Amino acid sequence: MTAPSVRPVSEREARQVAEAAREQDWRKPSFAKELFLGRFRLDLIHPHPTPAAEDVRRGEEFLARLRDFCEHHVDPARIEREARIPDETVAGLKELGALGMKIDTKYGGLGLTSVYYNKALALVGSVSPALGALLSAHQSIGVPQPLKLFGTQEQKDAFLPRCARTDISAFLLTEPDVGSDPARLATTAVPDGDTYVLDGVKLWTTNGVVADLLVVMARVPRSEGHKGGITAFVVEADAEGITVENRNAFMGLRGLENGVTRFHRVRVPAANRVGPEGAGLKIALTTLNTGRLSIPAMCVAGGKWALKIAREWSTAREQWGKSIARHEAVGSKISFIAATTFALEAVLDLSAQMADEDRNDIRIEAALAKLYSSEMAWLMTDELVQIRGGRGYESAASLAARGERAVPAEQMLRDARINRIFEGSTEIMHLLIAREAVDAHLSVAGDLIDPDRTLGEKARAGAKAGGFYARWLPTLVAGPGALPRAYAEFHPAGHRDLSGHLRYVERAARRLARSTFYGMSRWQGRMETKQGFLGRIVDIGAELFAMSAACVRAEHLRVTGAHGGEAYQLADAFCRQARIRVDELFQRLWTNTDELDRKVVSGVLGGAYTWLEAGIVDPSGDGPWIADSTPGPARTENVHRTLR
Repeated sequence: MTAPSVRPVSEREARQVAEAAREQDWRKPSFAKELFLGRFRLDLIHPHPTPAAEDVRRGEEFLARLRDFCEHHVDPARIEREARIPDETVAGLKELGALGMKIDTKYGGLGLTSVYYNKALALVGSVSPALGALLSAHQSIGVPQPLKLFGTQEQKDAFLPRCARTDISAFLLTEPDVGSDPARLATTAVPDGDTYVLDGVKLWTTNGVVADLLVVMARVPRSEGHKGGITAFVVEADAEGITVENRNAFMGLRGLENGVTRFHRVRVPAANRVGPEGAGLKIALTTLNTGRLSIPAMCVAGGKWALKIAREWSTAREQWGKSIARHEAVGSKISFIAATTFALEAVLDLSAQMADEDRNDIRIEAALAKLYSSEMAWLMTDELVQIRGGRGYESAASLAARGERAVPAEQMLRDARINRIFEGSTEIMHLLIAREAVDAHLSVAGDLIDPDRTLGEKARAGAKAGGFYARWLPTLVAGPGALPRAYAEFHPAGHRDLSGHLRYVERAARRLARSTFYGMSRWQGRMETKQGFLGRIVDIGAELFAMSAACVRAEHLRVTGAHGGEAYQLADAFCRQARIRVDELFQRLWTNTDELDRKVVSGVLGGAYTWLEAGIVDPSGDGPWIADSTPGPARTENVHRTLR
């Protein structure tokens, strides 16, 4: 049965909770925000920002040590075989300082920039995605990042040195019946003197099975002297009343230490509360703004590996008298992998460098990077399996047993699949980014389409919106994209012409903004229900962002003398491929099956097509769809273990 502890929440209340957790203000410019408004602000990303020389030196020195460790002291086949990361592997990473890559040196960390932190994650993730997940969950969303942004000095002094060298942390938000709808959060934290008493169950607690410290989101009841609301706490994992009830097993990432954690009358000092009561969701979302870049880092690693294997295999494998890569059907797949890997690395490095410089607001860029990278990495890995044929479907262990190179393509496909779900599924990312993309519209016309507003409020909103659109809409008619010589610096002598792609991006950005406006005009208050339309709007924006990043990176590499000609060719190939996808997405904004799909779904849910399910045997086991998460004492053995 569904857990009775979860209180019913209306759709409106759920949206209000999510809206309250958003960062409301835009204090710094945002390339992606401007892009969705039809303004192609190339000046915000070009020339490509560069790291400081000292940051590069320290980062490269650490990468060299980390590479040596990964090559000589990590056995990825053992992790896959035993479904566990060996204790000695984790101990070696601790000794390297890998737990503290993002933590300031004054707390014992390495103080790496976002650029080099992501390079390190990509390196580790290439040898073992499960190992990369452990490190990223610990630092990107675990204790270090929330404390860096919102912790008191006392909390930083107490916990960051531990996280930098010895203690593994985990982030606990999801519950058995609560995913991306935090308004239904059931775990409670009841004030009791100078402590809070936690009760509840958390699901999919990455690192939770081996963690020493936890960031826990719990609901504080409103009472005298307590504002209440969803609140963040740092909790000792060995506190009395905490039980890890299960270590979960998955399709991929078999070494992932992910479990179910129960809290029963767990006392947490009030001093361990992060931020004020009710600020938990805002803390979580703000943490994820840059934390989400860990997923693109893993995706870039996957693309690089897929390209390497595709190249080496295609060199060795011949069919009908020539390399399989020389057959167009296979060659187009390799071109897609190469061009897309270049673009994903461009998006990642650009976003990370902007995060380091802190001169731009990158909340949309980071979200787009996560969304786009996870989708494209899955496609690239799937194409690699196809290129490898039957060997792509065969396990590395089986290949080795019969005397061939142990290429874990099928494992990489399984491991890559979770990236479309981790830290916000593709569907949720579409909605989050769409909300930010239409923020300017809602800020001036939100009251106009809100059914709960009075006529007077709607009248005032109408006047405000009229003034905004009178100024904004004319700017969408023409721009530099219509000028043949615009962005001429992206067509240097002897190189492919990228200037035409940037002109296309500028024109497409204005078209995207017009389409968004038409959608709002057409559906008004029902716009939020048009998730197919909004998803395509976001996907167009993601493609345009990737095209921009690829062109800027190519020019940066040309200017610095690092493979400029090759980079221009890859950027050109990617942009040509992306333009085909963008044109199709624009067409599908207005020509699609969304309405028919809704009718079919109603029929499915109403049982109209159960006859179509005849002729099978369902292999699923018995049990409820959602496990009972009623608060109370643990009912199973504690499977938490400490890594030494």
